[in-house]
Amino acid sequence: MTIEPLQWERIGTPTGPMQLVLDAHGRLCALEWVDHDERMQRFLRLRFGTGGYRLHPMERASRAARAVTAYFEGELEALDSLETAARGTDFQRTVWDALRTIPVGTTISYGTLAARIGKASAVRAVGLANGANPIALVVPCHRVIGADGSLTGYGGGLDRKRWLLAHESPAAASTFVLTGD
Repeated sequence: MTIEPLQWERIGTPTGPMQLVLDAHGRLCALEWVDHDERMQRFLRLRFGTGGYRLHPMERASRAARAVTAYFEGELEALDSLETAARGTDFQRTVWDALRTIPVGTTISYGTLAARIGKASAVRAVGLANGANPIALVVPCHRVIGADGSLTGYGGGLDRKRWLLAHESPAAASTFVLTGD
């Protein structure tokens, strides 16, 4: 069994510390808040297998870490050019690719996202794929909301989702309704 060497780093953000995992090519494999470490570890096990990877600390800030920091400092498009390497089913990758096309400051419903990928009747499956996204922020699943404008589900927590949406579009932030975590 090949053991994949992965680079790991932690950065501070206004929403709490985050951790990044990059492959040997510098592509982002995972981005998650530190308080959701088990979720990130689960993603890594799914991608590389149990015992199929080793995390090595970064010696200096990666391009991805600098981009995430820039995003939080107000350069909202800083994440757009980051290369990702998330493993998922073909359907999940289709959903994740579609998520990356949602412009900063914009939200869409799960139904709209399902229609965009040509699977209008697969709203629940789109929601599950959205929830399985291992790369927070860069694959902006926080931009998907309920059809009624409610903030439904977010792996990082609804308070963070509200914060991120307000960061991206302060004028729209007051219109969201929380429905529970």
